[in-house]
Amino acid sequence: MIAGVVAALGGWAWVVLVLALLSAELIIPGTVLLWLGMAALAVGGLSLLAAPGWQAELIVFAVLALAAAVGWWLYGRPDNAASSDRPMLNRRAQRHVGKALTLDEPIARGEGRVRIDDSVWRVRGPDLPAGARVTVIAADGATLVVEKAAD
Repeated sequence: MIAGVVAALGGWAWVVLVLALLSAELIIPGTVLLWLGMAALAVGGLSLLAAPGWQAELIVFAVLALAAAVGWWLYGRPDNAASSDRPMLNRRAQRHVGKALTLDEPIARGEGRVRIDDSVWRVRGPDLPAGARVTVIAADGATLVVEKAAD
């Protein structure tokens, strides 16, 4: 039944595949289906212009899909992307590492609070009184890990 529908559509079957792949790309992140969709679009254009046999269409699609996947692997992956000019944008706690701060509330039983700009942050470190100077040495989630600042 599916073979009959594909045969009846001819080259338009590739256009339907393109639409299906690009629709799936909207739901499934990663851009891999985008490149497969572009390969299907190229084969669809070829089949509408030249009408090769289905075997040739599948071979061309396989070659183009493989080339697109290799191209994405070499040049399009996120770890190959250019570094940001603001690398700490979505890592709010990590950007405070190294800062010297004044405790807003004392650290008691290992936990306290510090005010940074208009935000109050939980801190973890040695017990210290309010007003003591601390240095942020690490970030653990949304908690800043501190130590007594050197005077």
